[in-house]
Amino acid sequence: MTGDVSFGFTQPQTLCKHQNMSGQISENPVLTKISDVLTRPVAARDLQRARLHMLDWIGCAVAGAKEPAGTILKQSATSDASGLAFVWGGLGNILEMDDVDKRALLHPGPSIIPAALALAEHSGSASKYVLAAIVRGYEATIRLGRAVGPAHYAMWHSTGTCGAIGAAAACANLLGLDETRTGHALALAMSQSAGLWHTRHDAASMGKQLHTSVAARAGLDAARLAQLGFLGPLNILEGEQGFFQAMCPEGDPRQVLVDQADWMIHDVSFKPWPACRHAHAAIDAALELRGWIALDQIDRITVRTYADALKFCDRPSPESVIEAKFSLQHSVATTLIRGAPALEDFSVDSIQAPDLSALRAKVQVEIGADYQDRYPARFGAEVSVNGETVIMADALGDPENPIAEAQLIEKAESLMRAGGMSDESSRTLSAMVTSDDMRIGDLMPRLREVLT
Repeated sequence: MTGDVSFGFTQPQTLCKHQNMSGQISENPVLTKISDVLTRPVAARDLQRARLHMLDWIGCAVAGAKEPAGTILKQSATSDASGLAFVWGGLGNILEMDDVDKRALLHPGPSIIPAALALAEHSGSASKYVLAAIVRGYEATIRLGRAVGPAHYAMWHSTGTCGAIGAAAACANLLGLDETRTGHALALAMSQSAGLWHTRHDAASMGKQLHTSVAARAGLDAARLAQLGFLGPLNILEGEQGFFQAMCPEGDPRQVLVDQADWMIHDVSFKPWPACRHAHAAIDAALELRGWIALDQIDRITVRTYADALKFCDRPSPESVIEAKFSLQHSVATTLIRGAPALEDFSVDSIQAPDLSALRAKVQVEIGADYQDRYPARFGAEVSVNGETVIMADALGDPENPIAEAQLIEKAESLMRAGGMSDESSRTLSAMVTSDDMRIGDLMPRLREVLT
């Protein structure tokens, strides 16, 4: 696959005024300027990167489809594109193994990729255009996520609140909308922005996955409505009763338009372990420590990291699968005992295992000033056991500590097997996605078979 992919948008230009579909002239809103940014061509290396994110999402979704939340979501499935985007939008986030942009503190893949695939199936788009749309969708979501500020993330699930704009950008691109209609698609998507972190206060809640489902469907529906001429509030980001005023007290809508030469999809991290990303650097450190210590001689384990990791993952006594995934104590203990953590290491049986319970009780967590100062640009941690300390400046899978493509493919295939696929079927699906000859028309029936 060679060359650039640029379609559906007019060529980039500097705009000072906006002309809406009724011909009225107004000052150029941020959303219209974002639409202009999205006109940049997408190169072959960008398409390849999007392909890897698609594979990663598929693995997460196939495994997630077998979980209780996934089973319920599938029962709500309808055959239309909007319904498919909704169901698939939730599946990829269930296992907490989906991709993450650490600076935006959100997961782009779960809402953007399902929306693009659902629309592509119905529109007959070629794979290179789907991949290009995904690149552009990631750009919109990540730009917004990086601009909202820490006070937004303290209360709002940024994956949900910022996901719809990326789904809308991807779908608008697939529909070939011009900059004006793309701006309206983004505006309509942002009108539906939602997702409160209070869902984490109830261990049984499946609300986090509902946020990604709603974002995927909202983005797709918004793009389709904009195609028909449905208008949105173009200054919804910066307006006096808009998104930033209502939900981002420390945010700055101008940061959405920050200059960056490369597409932001290349900044996104892959998650090798089935736990909250805030626990990954500690897992990596514990994995390295594992060969140096005798488990029966451990007196105390100390984890030092940044404040958000403690805010979300300080759970010394998890009682459910999701609580275990959001527990630094459990993540470190299971890694020291069992090695590289797998899905089963966060099961209820694992949580209740006497050896893990005993070691978990020895784990103390605290804020480390160095890690706090570098966060969120760096997701670092250190783990100390009986005088031995391992420092991880960056978690495995971050751009500064990249995961090998072969390991990423193995992760996806192992998740497919966990979701009930055979070795042969998982390898076939993986090869289909990673091939330059990938065809959406061949891929979608296979995905429907395993995800619905």
